[in-house]
Amino acid sequence: DVNILVFDTEVYSNTGGQSSKATPTGAIAKFAAAGKEVKKKDLAAIAMSYGYVYVAQVAQGADYNQCMKAFVEAGSYNGPSIIIAYAPCINHGIKGGMTDTQKIINNAVKSGYWHTFRFNPEAEQPFTMDSKNPTESYRDFIMNEVRYSSLARKFPEKAEELFAEAEKQAKAKYEHWTKYGKLYE
Repeated sequence: DVNILVFDTEVYSNTGGQSSKATPTGAIAKFAAAGKEVKKKDLAAIAMSYGYVYVAQVAQGADYNQCMKAFVEAGSYNGPSIIIAYAPCINHGIKGGMTDTQKIINNAVKSGYWHTFRFNPEAEQPFTMDSKNPTESYRDFIMNEVRYSSLARKFPEKAEELFAEAEKQAKAKYEHWTKYGKLYE
């Protein structure tokens, strides 16, 4: 019965923003100066594959109530739990800085960049998709960060290819989670 909270910054923040398996497609990071070409690992899917782990992806700035519900559920779950929280980072190079991270987090969810959901193996309906269908531009969201916009300036053709792939991956992930939730209805 252990509870884990992961602040997903999508880079190795404590080592100067290195690329990692958590860095998304198209982002620039140390050791991925021309943009990362492979997709980010899906920690939530890995944990859910065990079948007995409580898993949630949250975004406090997008839905405070969903976030709190996940913390309460994880705390009361009799077994291991992991909550993965989207966390903007100084290494993202957010235009305007880190002064309004709650708005940035909200935009990540509204654009379909980040998805929120909860998986409780003990619940009657184990999977709940909390994110709604994206209503804002994925491309506008990523272009607000230097880790993406600098790739577009340095390698415009490659950037276009990687950004299109990243958006395709985000849409496919949303569709996957939505379909996954319907398996339990």
